[in-house]
Amino acid sequence: MTPASAEPQPGDNASAGCGCGCQAPSRATPLTLSTTTPRGEENSGVRHADETEPAAGAAEHGIEQAQIPDGSFVMGDSSGDRNPADGEVPRHEVIISSFQIDATTVTNTAFARFVAATGYRTEAEEFGYSAVFHLALQAPESDIVGVPPGTPWWYGVRGADWQHPGGKNSSLDGLDDHPVVHISWNDAQAYCAWAGRRLPTEAEWEYAARGGLEGAKYPWGNAEVDEGGWRANIFQGEFPARNTQEDGWLTTAPVRTFDRNGYGLWQMVGNVWEWCADWFDPRYYGQSPDRNPQGPPQGAARVLRGGSYLCHDSYCNRYRNAARSQNTPDSSMGNAGFRTVSL
Repeated sequence: MTPASAEPQPGDNASAGCGCGCQAPSRATPLTLSTTTPRGEENSGVRHADETEPAAGAAEHGIEQAQIPDGSFVMGDSSGDRNPADGEVPRHEVIISSFQIDATTVTNTAFARFVAATGYRTEAEEFGYSAVFHLALQAPESDIVGVPPGTPWWYGVRGADWQHPGGKNSSLDGLDDHPVVHISWNDAQAYCAWAGRRLPTEAEWEYAARGGLEGAKYPWGNAEVDEGGWRANIFQGEFPARNTQEDGWLTTAPVRTFDRNGYGLWQMVGNVWEWCADWFDPRYYGQSPDRNPQGPPQGAARVLRGGSYLCHDSYCNRYRNAARSQNTPDSSMGNAGFRTVSL
């Protein structure tokens, strides 16, 4: 797999999504170190619990819910700001059945309950390292186990994980209500199995992000992110060297920062990338079913949506409703988390 800084080609299913490098390279990107064998993967991204056996953590999920109504919307980019290799077109009408979704991304507090109940170890903990943005590093340089070619602002950092987002000298102090990060798609699936929930499909995610605004560029409408005050947590300054933190944050912000969208959802763009259930294929929109699409039947990478605190308008404009990205299911990074949907 090519690093996230490489410009993917149309139809290339192996390139790691965010052409500006605002998303970390995949596990497959060379970091001059070996890794353990990834865990097995399910073929389908939409997993359903056995209805006769309530999930152990169903009562402990604890994230506020928003009810998304039945409806239809036009999926895909209408702004002209699309990234051609991501497959944001053709625009197509999609019918979505009503569902409940987390009003926020899963927080450190919620994920800690899961770990305390199950003893689960994330893939970052199992592999022994994860991807940290260089300005967020809180570890000695000796803990940098590799730098991916082409994206020198990303470090593979020994000891970086959900409890140590900047490396071993960091902690979750003051971050209880921030999104949990360094979570792979496989980790998110494990949490969902415990909580009796699932990841949203990509179509559900975009429908919810739009908040009832047809064709809007952002969850709040078409006003730019900095118009009348910051509306999302992205990168300000000169990427990747200097973040002026005009929006108040170097990395993650609390999950209830800024304003809700029309469906009552917080921060559907910016802050952290969010894993979706679907396999990624940039050609899928051309053959997507028009009712509750589930994504391609197979693939090499899973869909990520929403952009993150590292998106910058001159490098990465993926903090939009229609924007798409991808990474391998075992990849984890300091700017990716998830929210869940009820079964």
